[in-house]
Amino acid sequence: MADQDPAAEGPLDVKMVGVIGAGQMGSGIAHVSALAGYDVRLSDISEEQAKAALEVIAANMDRQVKRGKIAEAEKDAALARIAPGGGLEIFGDCDVVIEAASENEEVKREIFKALCPLIKPQAIICSNTSSISITRLASVTDRPARFMGMHFMNPVPLMQLVELIRGIATDEATFETIRTLAERLGKTTAPAEDFPAFIVNRILLPMINEAVYTLYEGVGSVKSIDTAMKLGANHPMGPLELADFIGLDTCLSVMHVLYDGLADSKYRPCPLLVKYVEAGWLGKKAGRGFYDYSGDEPVPTR
Repeated sequence: MADQDPAAEGPLDVKMVGVIGAGQMGSGIAHVSALAGYDVRLSDISEEQAKAALEVIAANMDRQVKRGKIAEAEKDAALARIAPGGGLEIFGDCDVVIEAASENEEVKREIFKALCPLIKPQAIICSNTSSISITRLASVTDRPARFMGMHFMNPVPLMQLVELIRGIATDEATFETIRTLAERLGKTTAPAEDFPAFIVNRILLPMINEAVYTLYEGVGSVKSIDTAMKLGANHPMGPLELADFIGLDTCLSVMHVLYDGLADSKYRPCPLLVKYVEAGWLGKKAGRGFYDYSGDEPVPTR
């Protein structure tokens, strides 16, 4: 498809949102989009996985109903707006498609190449990447002017922030469309430049990596490190607990992006983090990371 000039058209009136990836991030994005009144197409590798995500979304909305955050009727209406499916063909009528696949550049690039011929020429593509260059991802599409980063925080229904990242070619109409969309989802936006890991992870992941070094060098145990940061710095979660929640593979991926992109030794991933990922100890989702999650309560592993 030829890239048209969207600046002449102005910001899009978004009615339908597509979400690629029905994991924790993708299902969260679909959740808040449907509650905000948008029709949602949610896709994963298989339709069964997307349908399973819809059950997770329903359970999360049930919790919101019990807490008085939303009404039962709001939940029912929102769930009715989400259409799960497999593959990318379901995004043909979407105004915005948000990619929330794994934090792997090659995977994302292949998704975008396959997606572009299937969507409307004026549709905007966003990536929920937490660290990868938006300009580089946009370069494989037929619409770099209508491509940008929309980095949600985890868990999406609870976390207020969305980072908005322009690529070098992102135009003003695209940026304004996505900023308006984020605000209608009830989020606060923080524009960020297209540098490795943007704002949040540029600050957060080196802190987590340093906490892993602190454990690796024997300065403190898992419990003492997390307790020190929770009570000494007033953090709601300790850095090692947070790393397990994020996923140690994701933490390592972001550190590689920082180390490769900024060529500074201070971003070198801790060898212990590398070893845990190689062992498959990826954190909470794997049942083991810096804590063991096999029992009723997490237990520090070191």
